[in-house]
Amino acid sequence: MSDSTNPFLIQEAAQKRAAQEIALREQQQAVPAQGFKNLLQQAQTSRLKFSAHAQERLQSRNIQLSPQSLNKLGEMVDKVSEKGGKESLFLMDNLALVVSVKNRVVITAVDGASMKDNVFTNIDSAVVM
Repeated sequence: MSDSTNPFLIQEAAQKRAAQEIALREQQQAVPAQGFKNLLQQAQTSRLKFSAHAQERLQSRNIQLSPQSLNKLGEMVDKVSEKGGKESLFLMDNLALVVSVKNRVVITAVDGASMKDNVFTNIDSAVVM
């Protein structure tokens, strides 16, 4: 009997192939808790938009926000929303951001050098991060 017709070898190969397919499916379907948390945070952050004015300010002042900062900002916007805030000032890492909480839009951004003697109006809450 050749290897290609040996029923035991055929069955063993089929079982091995099935085990590999199951392992591959499980790997593709498994989402570790941390991975899911990151996906959820990215989805929340993606709902946070930047107005044209805020984008211009960030670019002209060479301010870059890390993904971690954006995630944290998104989380804090959620907290302010839960507490009923509508327009909020967020102070983080030598940066001030005014955010429309209801619309989830960053309205403006001010760096530390420009913050001195600056007055923020039309806000109902402030968050120090």
